[in-house]
Amino acid sequence: MDVVDSRNSATGWYTGEIMKWLFILSGLIACAGKPVSANCEAELSPPQVVVKYRDTFSVNCSSSPELTEGMGWESSQGGIALTDGISFLTLETDSVTDWKIAPLCFFNLHNGTQCSEKLPVTVYKIPESVYMHDPSPLGPMVEGTVYQLRCDIANVAPAKILSVYWHKGNEIINTQTFNESSLSPVNKSSTFDWIAQGDDNGTQIWCEAKLNFWPTGPKLPMMQSESHELIVLYPPKFHTHSNETQEVPAGIEMILNCTAKGNPMAVYSWKLPEAIQEKIKNRNRNQLILPRYLQFPGTYTCTASNEGGSKTKYFTLIQAPRDRTTFAAIVGGFTFLAALLIVAGLIFVTPDGMFSLNKGSYLRGQPTSSGPV
Repeated sequence: MDVVDSRNSATGWYTGEIMKWLFILSGLIACAGKPVSANCEAELSPPQVVVKYRDTFSVNCSSSPELTEGMGWESSQGGIALTDGISFLTLETDSVTDWKIAPLCFFNLHNGTQCSEKLPVTVYKIPESVYMHDPSPLGPMVEGTVYQLRCDIANVAPAKILSVYWHKGNEIINTQTFNESSLSPVNKSSTFDWIAQGDDNGTQIWCEAKLNFWPTGPKLPMMQSESHELIVLYPPKFHTHSNETQEVPAGIEMILNCTAKGNPMAVYSWKLPEAIQEKIKNRNRNQLILPRYLQFPGTYTCTASNEGGSKTKYFTLIQAPRDRTTFAAIVGGFTFLAALLIVAGLIFVTPDGMFSLNKGSYLRGQPTSSGPV
């Protein structure tokens, strides 16, 4: 019986200790999940600040007059010590030089609680310069070749809101942002690979840098680099299809257009049907003019060439189909005329082959009438 009583006593003690600590723990959890005070709130006006480096700003902090005992501002620039008996206090900074400035409005309540409200501040500096490197310092570009374009942005802050836009003619061909944690000014570079195209020859390219304060903040203008003209070498390209079939026109001259664009400018050569090969001398132009008497059906070949390569275009000339209605009318007209001549011969031609309007009263060797009337 004594052993049993000892065990029951020990069990009761352990149970009591566990219950005590559970009660304490539940109390801590309850306190942790409960706000310090439902009235521990302040209003900042404006609620956030975007300010240029070395410019000034001011912000108001206000709380409940009935509950507030006093307030102050904690700040690396323009801080104000705790002042009793107020519930409204303005922080003024004449010249912001701290890139990491983070003002804190603090206030004490009558119940002994101290509260605070942090002011978000963004200090910015527009780029000192935006510079685009020559996209091809060794000479003209070559179509199909990859080039690295680079734009340097000097002394800008904060770089995390910096955007760089690449322009080519009327289009934006690339946009870049930066994952930068530094709040003070830094130098950044935007680079990307670009493939040269013949159609880009003669167009302008440049880069622009801008600090984007989304969705609020100042609307700053873009800073633009100097533009560069793209010089791209590319082989000839025809304006139309490389194979054309045309009908020989009726009675007018004919023009075969072999115009091609390329850089450098293309030169031309023609290969013609043998029937007119020697009759046309100027065969180094982009157009071939064929007068009516030299329009022979067949294949006319034009080759446009430059240092980048050559392209050939084929013109196939075919005879226009005859108008069967016109042909039938011509044949019908000749047939009618022949029939008319045959009938006339039967009526007016004499047996000895002479033509007479009085064939019916004609007798060989006799006058055709009784004499003069």
